[in-house]
Amino acid sequence: MQQMILILDFGSQYTQLIARRVRELNVYCEIHPFNKVPALDNVSGVILSGSPFSVNDTNAPAPELKQIFKLEIPILGVCYGAQFIAKSNGGEVEPSKIREYGRANLIKIESSHELLIGMSAGSQVWMSHGDTILKLPENYKIIASTEDVEVAGYQAGNKKIYGIQFHPEVYHSTEGMILLKNFVVNICHCSQSWTPASFAETSIKLLKEKLGNDKVVLGLSGGVDSSVAALLLHKAIGTNLHCIFVDNGLLRKNEFDTVLHDYKDMGLNVKGVSSAQRFYDALKGKVEPEEKRKAIGRTFIEVFDDEAHKITGVTWLAQGTIYPDVIESISVKGPSATIKSHHNVGGLPDFMKLKIVEPLNALFKDEVRRVGKELGLKSEILHRHPFPGPGFGIRILGEITPERINILQDVDNIFIEGLKKNDLYDKVWQALAVLLPVQSVGVMGDERTYENVVALRAVDSTDGMTADWSKLPFDFLAKVSNDIINKVKGVNRVVYDISSKPPATIEWE
Repeated sequence: MQQMILILDFGSQYTQLIARRVRELNVYCEIHPFNKVPALDNVSGVILSGSPFSVNDTNAPAPELKQIFKLEIPILGVCYGAQFIAKSNGGEVEPSKIREYGRANLIKIESSHELLIGMSAGSQVWMSHGDTILKLPENYKIIASTEDVEVAGYQAGNKKIYGIQFHPEVYHSTEGMILLKNFVVNICHCSQSWTPASFAETSIKLLKEKLGNDKVVLGLSGGVDSSVAALLLHKAIGTNLHCIFVDNGLLRKNEFDTVLHDYKDMGLNVKGVSSAQRFYDALKGKVEPEEKRKAIGRTFIEVFDDEAHKITGVTWLAQGTIYPDVIESISVKGPSATIKSHHNVGGLPDFMKLKIVEPLNALFKDEVRRVGKELGLKSEILHRHPFPGPGFGIRILGEITPERINILQDVDNIFIEGLKKNDLYDKVWQALAVLLPVQSVGVMGDERTYENVVALRAVDSTDGMTADWSKLPFDFLAKVSNDIINKVKGVNRVVYDISSKPPATIEWE
């Protein structure tokens, strides 16, 4: 049975980051809400996350951890998790006289301690807390301090239970990975064997056992997630996998033909369906982003269902759901506090009586790419920038018309191809063009023009949760802007979006 680190989530913004850091050590981990502790058969260690709550709040998250403590599994409490362990065992936690947010330094550190081996005095750490542990329970010992916080790290007597007031998972904790490796590898004795190759091998074996000779239908999008899911399933069940690639008329220029050709080169059993007009009819007159999304989603399901019914004996629907989709659809406080319901998670209409298989629902985006590389996925798809399911439907602000789609396809093509020719495409996380619902005055030759404005956007990010605008070279932006205005009829002004996320989102709708 596979070893696992269990991360119990108390609602911290950093919980996913803890999981990513553990995965970087080639150790499998899962995030579960604090009030939904899973079976512990294969759990080698437990990490308790931070939280926006105070442990003294009347509604503070209070997990039932008796079964964990009884099994004597190593436990690491981070920030709120450390305060919860201390308070639950007789310690005192009170609001800080001096709150610590941001960078701090460990002025005292027990460098020979098993949790801190390899860390150095003065090590920079990231703090984010309004409460402080004033008194530790009996037999607990301090192993690290900052100038303002005496209990920056502790151990519960001789037990393998530890608490740290800082966040080792955050980039600004410069030796955070040393601490996490000490806990996960040296204390929990995890083998670091969870690699892309091992995931692919295990997944293919499990899919063979799960699906047998059943037929599976999968909607391909041209993106990395659905493509990697398709390759895993293809290696498991061969031609029993039926892929459907729908042209909704909202794809990039020539993308339908190009990607369909790539898929067939990969040996996939794929059918291309041209349904642009059906989507245009569904979008007619709609200008609100949510209305457009719903119309596109509803039409896709109708087209996909029509095509799926043409395949006899299908019993499974495969989806490219990845782990962040799953996490964001699970609330630590019940359904009322769910952040968002993802379109890939449990989103099947009642009339599609199919079982769901999600080969990638344990992986983060960067892990999906590593598995795709292991499986030999083409570089053009593997390193493709994220592209939204509704496509240009949410990059054309206002009403969608064939004319406006053609304009944006040409603009986007000049921008993306320009990035590739100048070796900039792989240096940004995502790039896109947006057609605005405004027109501006311009001059071309001796004539005044009154035409469309387009916005270009490129961002740097690791996972899309936060992003900064890309500082593309000015001479490149000047050349692209000039090419767009000269070559795309109907555009006379180009602007560059320099907003970061937050507060702005990456997409405009």
